[in-house]
Amino acid sequence: MAFLLDIWKSLPSLVTILYFLTVVFTAILIILENRNPQKTISWILVLVLLPFIGIVIYLFFGQEYRKTKMYSRKGLKHLERLRNLTLEQLDNLPENHFQISEKLYSKKRLMNLLLSNSNAILTNNNEVQILHNGAETFPEIFRTMEEAKHHIHLEYYIIENDRIGNYLRELLIRKAQEGIEVRLIFDDVGSWELKKKFIRSMSDAGVKVDCFMKVRFPMLTSRVNYRNHRKILVVDGETAFVGGLNFADRYQDGVPGIGPWRDTHLKVKGGGATALQIIFMADWYFVSKEILKGEDYFKPFASGNGKLVQMTASGPDSDWESISQAYFVAISSATDYVYISTPYLMPTDDIVTALKTSALGGIDVRIIVPGLSDAITPKWGTNSYVEELLEAGVKVYFYKAGFTHSKVIVSDGVFSSVGTANLDFRSLETNFEVNAMIYDEEIAKVLTNQFLEDQEKSELVILEEWQKRPRINKIKESFARILAPML
Repeated sequence: MAFLLDIWKSLPSLVTILYFLTVVFTAILIILENRNPQKTISWILVLVLLPFIGIVIYLFFGQEYRKTKMYSRKGLKHLERLRNLTLEQLDNLPENHFQISEKLYSKKRLMNLLLSNSNAILTNNNEVQILHNGAETFPEIFRTMEEAKHHIHLEYYIIENDRIGNYLRELLIRKAQEGIEVRLIFDDVGSWELKKKFIRSMSDAGVKVDCFMKVRFPMLTSRVNYRNHRKILVVDGETAFVGGLNFADRYQDGVPGIGPWRDTHLKVKGGGATALQIIFMADWYFVSKEILKGEDYFKPFASGNGKLVQMTASGPDSDWESISQAYFVAISSATDYVYISTPYLMPTDDIVTALKTSALGGIDVRIIVPGLSDAITPKWGTNSYVEELLEAGVKVYFYKAGFTHSKVIVSDGVFSSVGTANLDFRSLETNFEVNAMIYDEEIAKVLTNQFLEDQEKSELVILEEWQKRPRINKIKESFARILAPML
């Protein structure tokens, strides 16, 4: 009995020693992964400052999957065939194969990068329509689906059981009953509150529905950390949509206490739609093991005189952080200006360096972020970057006319990026994302003018005034910045 009593008394010390050894072992594993130093330090601080809970958080949220990709898009013959065509086209750029301007030709480095790091097919037969906010986007999306003749393919992060979500559900059910092939991928965490009854009603009507990486216990698996943040719609292999809007009422009605929802989406016809179809095909095979092939799904590639577009996907299915690399090159190689809209500004160190270096070099670098955010901790994280950017000459604006969710970069009057990737660690390093990279002066002009309109509805942050903010705010920002790689 005394022996058991002695063990009981020494149990706290044994647990403490065991925990200490576990923390040391886990910290060594993190260091040996050769991650970004900021991420390494952040995770070690979590282990130290959050006893027991820190290890649990790391096990479920901190493991890296990029080195052992969840799945790969390599070997897809559609992709390989079009990649070879793209290589040939890039070789012909000096001969003005695309009849491009000198401005467009100056972005050849970016075109080559995206082809190398993500097999992003360069297509030049595209019609591109910019859609502003839910008021323009949802009617165009629903109208296009109504006109479907063969198939409707959707891949979305968030679908909610509200007015917009139910309108989508009823439309998909009706089209499936008309004999249209309908396939839907939704993210199991982004659409966590979607009820089985909602999904079953579509399945029973003939809609093929699958969730992306099902998470039975969202707080008890590392899968929660790698989510499909893509928003893709492809109709009949000819028309496609990509951008920032999900299917939920707030994307049209706004956020109570914050105001209207500001967002940007794209409608694309041509080779860009084929590229999005290939990305959807790979994701659909991952969730369903069904292979899609044939000209009903993949329209023959054709050269033309339309907009030049590359659809770039990144995530744990990619060898490289392709969108992050594209952002870096677009910012660091700008010769005139770079305008950026992002709802969350927690960039990686290389992106921060690119922003500051361009601004210090005389480039007009401007960033619009929300004045009020739908997520408080990411807002503090965003604020933690403001001062050093201002010191380098970057102009930072707080949007005051609601919540801006646009993920847009436009530079030099010729390059534009519109898609799903935010300028934060999660989008650039962790999530499955997709962006349209557009090389066109007309599109750049429209997006530049839209940025300037949003700027008029924003407040320019003045360095001297910003430095006077309350000390408690600075403390919150500092702690949020430590967590930035995990937010």
